[in-house]
Amino acid sequence: MKLEIRGVNFSYDSRPVLEDVTMSVDEGNVVSLVGPNGSGKTTLLKCINKILKPKKGVVLVEEKDVREMKLKELAKLLGYVPQISVSSFPSTVFDTVLLGRRPYINWSVSPKDREIASQTLALMGIEDLALRHLNELSGGERQKVIIARALAQEPQVILLDEPTSNLDIKHQLEVLGIIRSVVKKKRIAALIAIHDLNLASRFSDKIILLHKGKIYDAGEPAKVLTQENIRIVYGVEVEINNSGTPYIIPLTPVN
Repeated sequence: MKLEIRGVNFSYDSRPVLEDVTMSVDEGNVVSLVGPNGSGKTTLLKCINKILKPKKGVVLVEEKDVREMKLKELAKLLGYVPQISVSSFPSTVFDTVLLGRRPYINWSVSPKDREIASQTLALMGIEDLALRHLNELSGGERQKVIIARALAQEPQVILLDEPTSNLDIKHQLEVLGIIRSVVKKKRIAALIAIHDLNLASRFSDKIILLHKGKIYDAGEPAKVLTQENIRIVYGVEVEINNSGTPYIIPLTPVN
């Protein structure tokens, strides 16, 4: 098991955000966290990555307790892609991806580090962008670079926070398709916080539905993405085309 979360609780001051969250992600699996705004998706990713400290509970990566790991050690096991941000820093694509090798670099960049950066660019299909600067790229291209930087860490688990936000339909499909392909090929695990239920349904092996900081339901997309669950958690009436992969058509808010 690549990632295991046991009984995690987190509060901002006295306001509970996560309550008794228990879940796991196996190797070769893409798991999506879905739920309304404020349901705890981003907070959970930050608790896993030690950006936030849970009030209670345990996070295990490769059966190692993250509380007992130094950040450099954790970065060799866990990659993190935050919500996309525009950078004006004059860095090339290659140098940005090479930053993912920092957990392995002591005094200088090795030939192996450069080789892995090059291989990761090829894996993401962006080797032709290597000498371009980040601020010259489109949103979709830039997001692929940020994902490549995380993959250059050679992690066993990759966390992605809204990796398709602000992307057009083509880049949404490309980005999630690449993530799924890499997860299957390298037998790593991915945990994705995402709003779009149809994208989650299409690209996920498993879906975790969060509601008010708790896991409301979990399992394969067809089990979790039901009319009743969406009505209760999102307050929206929907139709679902369930010919294999659930496709959700929003109808009207519930009064």
